[in-house]
Amino acid sequence: MSTPCLFEPLSGAGASSVMVEVVFNGEPLPVPAGVSVAAALLAAGVQRFRKSPVSGAGRAPYCMMGACFECLLEIDGLPDRQACLLPVKAGMRIRTQDTLPDVLVSAGDTAAALAQSMEAVHGQ
Repeated sequence: MSTPCLFEPLSGAGASSVMVEVVFNGEPLPVPAGVSVAAALLAAGVQRFRKSPVSGAGRAPYCMMGACFECLLEIDGLPDRQACLLPVKAGMRIRTQDTLPDVLVSAGDTAAALAQSMEAVHGQ
């Protein structure tokens, strides 16, 4: 089930006119400076940050304050980074995360079952 993106940039509402360039999934992407990685990617039109380990559905930021873990990305080679908690910087190498977070891999089937039971339908 696909749902529309819940986040839309507000013109003139504190939006930065200064742009920096990051590399997103191997491609250069200009994003606004002075915001979190999650906010910068959303402003640039990115709607899928990771893939659900349970259903394979696309996931995107939800809470934007570090509580939900829906914004996990690989940033500068480090997996499981919460994009909503990190400031964007020029030159960052960012990749969507399409694997289980390391904590679930190390825990085995119990954690995967827990993830399946707690997964909410949202994102793209």
